[in-house]
Amino acid sequence: MTHFPNIHSEHISVGINTVIEPTASIKGLNGKAHNIVIGDNCYIGSNVQIIIDEFDIGDYSKVHHHTNIHGYKPCTIGHNAWIGQYTIIDSIGGVTIGNNCGIGAQSQMWSHIKYGDTLEGSRFKSEKELVIGDDVWLVGHCILSPVSVESKSMALVGSVITSDMKYNRIYGGSPAIDLTDKIGRPFQEVPLPEKIRVMNQYLQDFSTAPRKLRIIENEAEIKNEDVTYFIVSSRKYTKRNTLEEIAFMNFLLPEKAKFTPM
Repeated sequence: MTHFPNIHSEHISVGINTVIEPTASIKGLNGKAHNIVIGDNCYIGSNVQIIIDEFDIGDYSKVHHHTNIHGYKPCTIGHNAWIGQYTIIDSIGGVTIGNNCGIGAQSQMWSHIKYGDTLEGSRFKSEKELVIGDDVWLVGHCILSPVSVESKSMALVGSVITSDMKYNRIYGGSPAIDLTDKIGRPFQEVPLPEKIRVMNQYLQDFSTAPRKLRIIENEAEIKNEDVTYFIVSSRKYTKRNTLEEIAFMNFLLPEKAKFTPM
């Protein structure tokens, strides 16, 4: 494994082809972190600060410059994350972010509320895990208090989220309200045959003669251990880490299609 002098942790796992800019700093709250896990083909940008004892982020994830991730409890982020510049992720109460999530630039995600003098009677002091599902998109400049964000939900630019976000609903405003009935759902249903057709077209656009990449409907069609299969029904792929596979994944991301390893 490549040595990363700007990671200070008792246990470090950094995947292949991952780039961590020299000015990024990854460490624990009081010296060394306990466990830092960064997946394959990730990018950690300039002046990113990750100050937390337990941090885990999946493959093909991007954390852009001047982002700050900190807290007392573990922060776990799934595959294919895109975190824009100057974002704050507070894990004092713990943070779990699913796969395929986009966090727009200058967003703030909070898992605690405290500062007021409780002896004097301040009523606001709490820590609560911030849980975000899969395929969530916070467009940018969004602020989240400790809420639950269900999969495929979306918050428009500048939204201030003070209540839970429900599955495949779209929110906007300050405080944010559900706008789905006015502007429609973030995701529409796409029939499986159409998904397969589009993925095969993407593969053709990527290469007129792909060597060891295949688009299949389900896992029963997996035949060869040397081939990377993209299973459209489950959005999974058989990760081989070949150069062709990595190039195709980068071709698909961020907006064509997102797959996670089996």
